Amino acid sequence: MEIAPGVYRLGQRKGASVRAYLIETSDGLTLIDTLFDPDAHRILDEIKRIGRKVTDVRHLVLTHAHRSHLGGLKLLKQLSGAPVYASEWEAGIIAGGRKSERVSWLPDRLVVTYPFQLALNLGLDVHPPVPVDRAIVDGESVGPIQVVNTPGHTPGHLAFYWAERKIRFTGDAVVTWPKFVAGWPGFMLDPKQQRESVRRMASLEVEVLATGHGEPIVSGGGELLQSLVVNE
Repeated sequence: MEIAPGVYRLGQRKGASVRAYLIETSDGLTLIDTLFDPDAHRILDEIKRIGRKVTDVRHLVLTHAHRSHLGGLKLLKQLSGAPVYASEWEAGIIAGGRKSERVSWLPDRLVVTYPFQLALNLGLDVHPPVPVDRAIVDGESVGPIQVVNTPGHTPGHLAFYWAERKIRFTGDAVVTWPKFVAGWPGFMLDPKQQRESVRRMASLEVEVLATGHGEPIVSGGGELLQSLVVNE
């Protein structure tokens, strides 16, 4: 589904209605996250559907190192040869050198997310490991998007901003599944950092919110971000 000119939403129910985003420019394709399935078939099918080849992928960019966002990474790296980008903190987890940080064992008001908390804490969130080619930092650009440091959900969580399209790719800092919230409470490793990250995202001009779980918000995204800041 095209949510803005040259921006395509990819998703699957597995992985808690996880979403990934394919960006098409004259320089090639940039993919943000890789969904849950190791065979990456949804992403490969979408690349073919828009008339491109997997070798047109120039950048594989990751918001953070949770399983639902890393499933197709290894195969896509093999097929495209594109470099993998993530924050330095998340890079060791993505490469398989260490495990994800554990979260609370207690369920919160979003009860449907509890099985994913348990899977993470029990070490069931294993992904095919892939080395990160380049650690990216706040303010630099990868393809058409700017990196925005947004810790809280995880210490090295990143969001991305495409100013030309007024799109904020939020990762798990903001989700719309099972409801619109500033991240799942049971997964926040640092709630204070999370609040600051959402406030920072709301400070830029935004029309589209491309969220990590649930359907993206294709208009009025800035006002909705501001509502999260006001109601925090």
